[in-house]
Amino acid sequence: MPRFAIALFGCAALALSHQAAFAQAAETIAAPPAPEVPDQDDSWIDPVVDVRYRYEFVDQEDFALDAYASTLRVRLGVLAEPVEMFSLYAEGEAILHVGPDKFNDTANGVVNRPVVGDPEDILLNQIYARFRPHPGASITAGRQTVNYDNQRWIGSVGWRQNDQTLDAVTASIENIPGTGIFASYGHAWRVNRVFGPDSPQGVWRDNDIHLVRIGSEVGAVGRVTAYGYWLDLPAVPALSSRTFGVRLAGRQTLGRSPASATYALEFARQTGAGFNPGDASHSYWLVESGIAFGPANMKLGYERLEGDGRTALQTPLATLHAFNGWADKFLVTPQAGLRDLYVDAGYAVPADKGFLSGTVFRFVFHDFRSTEGNIHYGREWDAMLSRKLYGPVSVTLKLAHYDAIAFASKTTKGWIQLEARF
Repeated sequence: MPRFAIALFGCAALALSHQAAFAQAAETIAAPPAPEVPDQDDSWIDPVVDVRYRYEFVDQEDFALDAYASTLRVRLGVLAEPVEMFSLYAEGEAILHVGPDKFNDTANGVVNRPVVGDPEDILLNQIYARFRPHPGASITAGRQTVNYDNQRWIGSVGWRQNDQTLDAVTASIENIPGTGIFASYGHAWRVNRVFGPDSPQGVWRDNDIHLVRIGSEVGAVGRVTAYGYWLDLPAVPALSSRTFGVRLAGRQTLGRSPASATYALEFARQTGAGFNPGDASHSYWLVESGIAFGPANMKLGYERLEGDGRTALQTPLATLHAFNGWADKFLVTPQAGLRDLYVDAGYAVPADKGFLSGTVFRFVFHDFRSTEGNIHYGREWDAMLSRKLYGPVSVTLKLAHYDAIAFASKTTKGWIQLEARF
């Protein structure tokens, strides 16, 4: 693990020290001379291009062989707005393996190496129609990404090469005139998961999913959101559930100081639904406080997903990679529950600091225990460096190390990613 960490962050130093060379190369590759086109001000068609390359490494103690995943995603989309208030969007993507399959993508049969959930595929990622009768209101029908609040319950898993999307009808309204209230509703019948349609885990069909949110900005206190999520998932009945909760998130300036305090409080209660064989009820808690001072920020958080030793609270439609460590050891909550005590610190280098300008550093530490029996699962540290190299081209380097004590296995993961968005 130390050799890989040194190599990875050596790549970061090399990328930063050769910023000019990267910029020149990116200009050559990502910004070829544009053909002359007519004035686009009146055009009702807008193309979207996103190209992402990633190299992922996984050293997992319970596998004799490591995983090496070199993948490329090319995403092309077209947004059309033929008439006022109405738009159409279609987005296709191709995910390719660059080099040999030295990893288990859940569909390629390489079961003697750790999982990297990015299978090869060519698919229709999104296709939907949207009606906007008011600037703050919309109704969307079709295959779409859905991200609510901090994505703890409903998210599109943007870190993986393939998004998680819903075949759904969603409606939302921001700042209802005269009230400041916002609300949203969604009904989904199909979940297109990140593993793709060729994987046994790739698609959940014939679902009955209802997503309801309502909230408001409460003066200086912050944004309050109440929600109810009904998930009837026939393909995975043990994950079918009803969840009701409330979340508060806000920021307060500390007197005349340029510093500000940040905070988030959340509570939810989950019970079984549909054909879920379990009849237990479980609670969710989040308490998070932090401080932001100029380009630096730090927060301390405590997240609790209750379990009783037989069943536990689950969040199957969440952007799970963003929670409980980047090593992804807790994508499914253990039956004894999960308590995550974490420290998250970040720093964005200001624009006037030479070749480091715009670089974002982040470090996170987690301590994991159970809610039933106080089992010490393990600890994890995560580190990330990201920055724009030139125009639409950005680079991200990440490391995650999970030190197992009484759950799962010792795991080290590393990523190098280049992305260009147009």
